[in-house]
Order: sequence, then structure tokens, then C-alpha cells
Amino acid sequence: MKEKVIMLGNEAFARGAYEAGVKVSAAYPGTPSTEISENIIKYKEIYAEWSPNEKVAMEVAIGASISGVRALASMKHVGLNVAADPLFTAAYTGVNAGLVVVVADDPGLYSSQNEQDTRAVARAAKVPVLEPADSKEAKDFIKFAYELSEKYDTPVIVRSTTRLSHSQGMVELEERVVPEDKVYERNTAKYVMMPGNAKFRHLAVEQRENAMALEGCKYPVNRIEYQDKQIGFITSGIPYQYVKEAFPEASVLKLGLLNPLPRNLIEEFADNVDKLYIVEELDPVIEEQVKSWGIKAVGKEIFTVQGEYSVNLLRTAVNGENLNLKAPAEVPQRPPILCPGCPHRSVFSVMNKLKLHGAGDIGCYTLGAVAPLSVVDTTICMGASISSLHGMEKARGKAYIKNWVAVIGDSTFMHTGINSLMNMVYNQSTGTVLILDNSTTGMTGHQDHAATGKTLMGETTYSIDLEALCKAIGVKHVEVVPAFDTDKLTKVLKEETAREEISVIITKAPCVLLNKKKITSQYRAIPSACKKCGMCLKPGCPAITKNQDGTVWINDTMCNGCGLCYGSCKFNAIEKVEV
Repeated sequence: MKEKVIMLGNEAFARGAYEAGVKVSAAYPGTPSTEISENIIKYKEIYAEWSPNEKVAMEVAIGASISGVRALASMKHVGLNVAADPLFTAAYTGVNAGLVVVVADDPGLYSSQNEQDTRAVARAAKVPVLEPADSKEAKDFIKFAYELSEKYDTPVIVRSTTRLSHSQGMVELEERVVPEDKVYERNTAKYVMMPGNAKFRHLAVEQRENAMALEGCKYPVNRIEYQDKQIGFITSGIPYQYVKEAFPEASVLKLGLLNPLPRNLIEEFADNVDKLYIVEELDPVIEEQVKSWGIKAVGKEIFTVQGEYSVNLLRTAVNGENLNLKAPAEVPQRPPILCPGCPHRSVFSVMNKLKLHGAGDIGCYTLGAVAPLSVVDTTICMGASISSLHGMEKARGKAYIKNWVAVIGDSTFMHTGINSLMNMVYNQSTGTVLILDNSTTGMTGHQDHAATGKTLMGETTYSIDLEALCKAIGVKHVEVVPAFDTDKLTKVLKEETAREEISVIITKAPCVLLNKKKITSQYRAIPSACKKCGMCLKPGCPAITKNQDGTVWINDTMCNGCGLCYGSCKFNAIEKVEV
């Protein structure tokens, strides 16, 4: 009997890659996809890496595929934007050995800046999409994706969502089967995408999609479950689970292949049910195509395009039944906040004091936008902080940005910030860039990157020197400041924002959650000396709270001994204590 285990969806994706004989995996961490790579490294037969960004990860996987071995790239939905350039062209070149891309969408915006739908991107790229509905299918669909990839000479996207990636299900383990490496043969007409070659490859892509649409009707990943034919649902992925729970007696067409859609199978199902509903989270990707074929169906007229679905939502939308028989319990609000002892808080406190605006980026430091720090004004995408500051300077002049800085983390700087900084230098911009170097990719759970000195597989490697890199790009004024040295940081920020040139300030302190040093000292409030001025509360440290009489109290179970509150108190009402 085969072993059965409970796995997260992301664990199952990794297991599927292992069983499919994958030899190369590349990714950039991004919730909800991060754990795929973190689980792949359990399988020593697979080379796995954190690439600097998703574009590089995609290109690494493409190169491995062309050389003749099965390869995997994984990322979150906005990462697919970064990787779109090589993906769209790989759809034309096709593959040698199988090439699969796992993309995790985020309905409900649990950790993302938008809710884009990967299926729409895949349709534009003319890349097939499979969508599993549970952990078992997550593993099985990966293996099937490699079969499709090699049969149809195409990269294949396997789409996940937060709910699938981070929920558990039963998975049956099977042996790893490694196909023989494909022989690489030079074929410039296939792999060199200059216009003359690309025209013919486009024809191959269209023929491939037509063939898959026909054959997809027979694929086991697409199945009809006939029951009560008065009502029928077309659905896929996690929404399939909600449909089955909400309407257990209804007929269902469960689609596993989302692009291209198996038209003949859909038409057959539609002809055999009295009323047809199309249930899909986010965009009406299935619905628009089905309705364009003249099939009557109910979709986004009653189902939202925003957020995750639920059993309650479906029952309410379809027949008005609401399962919420009583109001939900009141839950205390917990606003997002930086951890106690976070070095970003120190930097933002100084920015707040100097009344500086921050062009922000993607990372923990985005929390500098919320009260009481309130210094981050914009957050667009990875690397955009530096480019948007450059745009402001070119639009409004040097004087306009004297009270602005770009704020970016070390991992994000390595991701796409370097290009933006090069652009500032090349186009003779003025502005100050703050690189908040906490030596990790903090927001996604502390992954390494090219400036930390360690690979995904745990090997020690060269650590890129951010200061030397900035100087090599052409930045003449680069200052490195300890993040908690607020006096020095204040002085440096004043000097650098006053410059008529580009400057970079690198603030250094490890993420507090990675600091393995034992806490030897903390800080304690002295109520009798407290003037109730509130200066120590301005940084917003969750370890400090105000008593009813206006004095403050420091929670010793949370205090990390960073000393930020101590430095802000001018009345000696906070003391350092050894622990």
C-alpha cells in the first residue's frame, strides 16, 4: 500500500515536481508561493535556487528545459508580471524537456497589492493552464503538466490560490520517475525568436491550442459529475469545493484545464442541464468565453469579481439562503504593525521627525505607511520606489523632492531596485535612496538572497556588497549607518537630502526575528519621572503602552532591548536593565 500523508498545497506541488523527475527549480519568494521552493530543497535530487527575481527564475528554468531536463519555476501572481517577457516568448519557442510554472494567485489580497488573475495572462501568452482543487490534485496536476508540456511542446502554468497553497489535504506518495534527459539539438528556427522565425512559431502555437482544446475534452482533469440536471455548475480549483458543499445534489463540470477550454465538453454539459451557473473567483475568464459561444449561463451577474468565495456566498447568490444565523462575534482589531525591535521602526522614526515623505516599495517596510509612523506615501511594485522618485524629480524638479526619499529593502533592491538606481545615475537624477538592509527577505519568511551569503540549498556563497555595488553603478555618495543610531541617521539624512546629486544611505541591522543573540538588556519605564509627553510612543512600538494616568509601561515579554524608546525620552523616565 502506498504511503498517504497530509500536505499543504505548496508541499504537494513540490512533491509532484520530485515525482515527475524535475532536476532544476528556480523561484523568487512571494506569498503564497514561497513554501514550494522551501519544500523542494528536501529532495536532494533537485537543484533549487532563489533567483534575484522572477524573470531570472523563468529564464533559468527555460534554459534547463532547452538543455534537456525537466524544470520548474514558481512565483506569485505579481511575480508573473516580472517574468512575462520570457514566458510569452517561451510559448513560441516551446520546450525540449518539460517546463512547468506554478503561479499562486491571491484572491482576497491576503499579502498582495492586487488580485490579478493568472488565467488572463496565460490566455494572452497562449500558455496552457491547469488548476487543481486540493492537495492531491496539486501533486497529480504537476505530473500531468509535464506530460502536456512535452507532448505539445509548450510551457504549462499550474495555477494555485492562497486557499489551495496554504490548506492541507491527503496525498498519496509515489516513486520518483526520472525520464531520460532529452538530447539537445541546435535548432535556430525554433529557439531564436527573431521576427522571421517567430512568424512561423506563432502558427505552431495556434495549432497547438486548437489541438489541446479538442483533446482536452478527454482529459481526466476535466470531468462531468451528473446528478440533478435542473441545475448545473461549471467551476474549477478551490471554488469546486465550495460548489460541492453548497449544492451537493447539483450536476457539476469540473474543469482542470482552464486554457484552452474544452469547448465541446462544455457545450455537451450545457445542453444537459436546465440552468447553468459559472463559478470562478476573480475575473470571468471561463464565463466570457462560454457566453461568446452563445451558451446561456449565470455568472458575474450574481457572483463578485472581488475576493475569495465561500459556501455561504454561493448559497446566498444562487437562492438567497444565508447560513449566518447570528451575527459574528466581535473580534478586536489588530492593525498591521512592525515587530518590537524592528530596525525599520528606527529609520521611520527619524524620517517622521524630519517630516520626510517616503516613496515606498514591497516589503515589511510598507508598514511605514500606517500610523503613528506615517512616512511611506506610495507602494506600487517591486523596485518602483526608486523609479517613482526619479519620475517625481523629472516632473517637478530638484526642489520638489528635497523632503522625499526612496525606501527599499535589501532583497527588493537586488530584485529590481538595481535597475532603477542605474536609471537615476544614467539620466542624471537627484534624490536620496534608503536601502533598509536587514539581511533577509523578511516579509515572506526570511529567505536568503544574493547579498546574504547563503543559497536556498544552504551553501555558503559570495555575498554581494551593497555599498560597493552602488558605487560601481556610479553613485558617488554612499553612507552606511547602523539602523538604531538615530543621531547619526538624522545627521546623514539632512546632509544627503540637501545634495544636488544622487545619494544612497544603507541602514544596517538584522531583522529582529533573525537575531539569535540572547537579549541581555531591556528597558523599563520609571512612572515617577515620566512627564507624559508621549515621545516614546511616537515610534509605535507594540511593547510600549500608556497607563490610565498617562504614564507608560514597557512589556518585558515583548521588549527586544533596541533602545529606541530610551533614546527618545529626554527626562530619564526610561532606564536600561540587565536581564
